[in-house]
Amino acid sequence: MPEQVEFGAEHFGEPEAPLVLLAGGPTMLSWPDALCRALARGGRHVVRYDLRHAGESTTVDPESPAYTLRDLDDRSAHLAGFGVGGMVAQVTALDHPQAFAALTLAGTRPVAPGPINPDLPDHDPDAMRQRFELPKPDWSDRAAVAQFAAAGAEIMGDNPEAAHARAERVFDRAPSTRPAIQMSNHLGLAFAALDCRPRWRERLPGLAVPTLVVHGRRNRFFPVGNGEALARKIPGARLLVLESAATALPDMAADEVAAAMLALPIMQE
Repeated sequence: MPEQVEFGAEHFGEPEAPLVLLAGGPTMLSWPDALCRALARGGRHVVRYDLRHAGESTTVDPESPAYTLRDLDDRSAHLAGFGVGGMVAQVTALDHPQAFAALTLAGTRPVAPGPINPDLPDHDPDAMRQRFELPKPDWSDRAAVAQFAAAGAEIMGDNPEAAHARAERVFDRAPSTRPAIQMSNHLGLAFAALDCRPRWRERLPGLAVPTLVVHGRRNRFFPVGNGEALARKIPGARLLVLESAATALPDMAADEVAAAMLALPIMQE
């Protein structure tokens, strides 16, 4: 990596248990507390962590990240990624095929931010129009940021109360109230500027890791066809569609998602 990087992380379960790494999208709070606890009850040591430029991980210049998608992760275990973290997980498993025993990809797609392939459904245009029309908050104002997050969640079909509470936690965990840093933490804009080359979608059929793809049926940001295409590309992948979920993973789905993750093979020493 270009510079020394420290990751903000939180642990659940017994340290000696098989490891599950949850890569945030962008912060660790993309992964619900309820899911982390359910995995720990299932006998896993769960570590959820913030990607760079998010949460308590190293932040340098969130408006101009000087790294590639492949710099974001390189650890061994059952690797799970949410959103942009799911893109990280895909390229990490492809670049290090012997390093992982299982892979979970939630709310993501097989191509990078930006223009997509014609066969993949793009963001819901009405939802995106409404989302971009929301007045931007004062990013240094905790209450205003939380209200903005709640309004955006309602547009995207997620629970606004849960989004409000999560935004308050994200705000409190950010290293600064500086607007650029808060905006990066809440919107993940730094990740839209990543160097995501080379493409990896064409390599997915060579992925030999047991894989679970989780996607919300009502996801308006990455419509469910993205998850379906991802599961088709990866040999033997299981697709779990959460019928009542949208962009976020709701607490009510925690046990179902945990059970599906726990059914994947665990890492052998």
